[in-house]
Amino acid sequence: MGVESNLRQPNRNATPAMTDDRPLAFTLPAVSRKKVTAAFDGGRLSSDSGVMLLGLAERRRGLAQTLAALIDDPRDPAHITHTVADILRGRMLAIACGYPDGNDFNFLRSDPAFKLACRRLPETGANLCSQPTVSRWENAPTRKEIIRLSYAPVDIWCKSYSKPPASVTLDIDDTPDIVHGHQEMAVWNAHYDERCFLPIHIYDTATGRPVAVILRPGKTPSGKEVRNWLRRLIKRIRQHWPKTRITIRGDGHYGREEAMTWCEANGVDYIFGLAGNAVLDRLVDAAADDIRVRRAEGQLAVLRGFTETRYAAKSWAKERRVVARIEASASHEDDMLRRGIDIRYVVTSLKKGCAQYIYETVYCARGQAENLIKQHKAQTASDRTSCRSPLANQFRLILHTAAYWLLLDVRDCVPSWHPLRHSEFASIRLHLLKVAGRIVETASRIRVALASCCPEAELLRLLAFQLQKAGP
Repeated sequence: MGVESNLRQPNRNATPAMTDDRPLAFTLPAVSRKKVTAAFDGGRLSSDSGVMLLGLAERRRGLAQTLAALIDDPRDPAHITHTVADILRGRMLAIACGYPDGNDFNFLRSDPAFKLACRRLPETGANLCSQPTVSRWENAPTRKEIIRLSYAPVDIWCKSYSKPPASVTLDIDDTPDIVHGHQEMAVWNAHYDERCFLPIHIYDTATGRPVAVILRPGKTPSGKEVRNWLRRLIKRIRQHWPKTRITIRGDGHYGREEAMTWCEANGVDYIFGLAGNAVLDRLVDAAADDIRVRRAEGQLAVLRGFTETRYAAKSWAKERRVVARIEASASHEDDMLRRGIDIRYVVTSLKKGCAQYIYETVYCARGQAENLIKQHKAQTASDRTSCRSPLANQFRLILHTAAYWLLLDVRDCVPSWHPLRHSEFASIRLHLLKVAGRIVETASRIRVALASCCPEAELLRLLAFQLQKAGP
């Protein structure tokens, strides 16, 4: 009884419970003798109000609905709070805004700008999905669904044209995706000295649009693998554009006999890099010697020339057109191996065009594809393939490609005279997406009050108008 009485006695000396949940303030250096304090008590503000532009871009192209239609949802419709399209939409908007991890939804799910971009009321509407929901659905698609989803970027790219083009050039290349865990399919690559994936990226470089991204082990693709990927890709494109002339462009390890033979048999042009050898050097020796002599006689620092020949490697079934870029340089005069000459080769099925046009205009344009891959990796963080399952990692690549599309659509609506029209996605994000705003919901309307000092206010207003026009 005594103990019980003591337990019931209030402890008047105890520290009272903290019921004041106001954010703690912090101080900053005084200005003009006035004290400066700050606290996170400004109310329902968002630092990503520009995400509403991405929401308009997504509504215009219908990316979330396109991908969601390819995933089976076994849940009871009467008990669904977040549809698959809602989950994918929020995920790709977050990636485009610079939040590549599912954990970011711990705070983004209640952000009023993100809710509005995802077509929910900013205050009275339900919050977006949580991180566990995002993770579950990234791992939910089956192998068959992932195959269908992997074709979706090809369909989206084809539909981005108002009519089938007469011809198109596609760049194919791979890039290292370093892993730091025990992801399936990751292998050691001696060239990169890392365990990695080596996903294949395919782009329509003339427009900067992604066509396909394919997760694969971290090893150089074989000729049969390249042929099989090209066969599936071209078959899908032909369903949309049966008469379009397609040219495949890539570096040396895509110029395999199996791939070139398949392209020739199926009406597809190609231009691939080709490793040099003693036989090729002998075939172009006369042209190389002429360029070397003319550079020396003219006392030039560098002299470049071009020639072409017919060549068949031992593994090839026939001779093919090979173009050589020959560069004589004073800096290489003392190099016994180069003999003052640097030679690069490409093999092609193209019959028209001189050697200089084939190399400088057609082949060298593939350098832009490497910039697009860097943009995909570094500015949409598509190398976050940290799931254990390769299916989930492939799905992540598809979601990051969808985010790439959103940023590309926003940039393409920028007027041609504006510097941001040719900027990288990081600049688009900084100038157009990271905008402070207060979103107020009343009984009859929603008002978005953006920062008065926004330097791109006029451009934001123009983009909101452009993105609400009829879709592509």
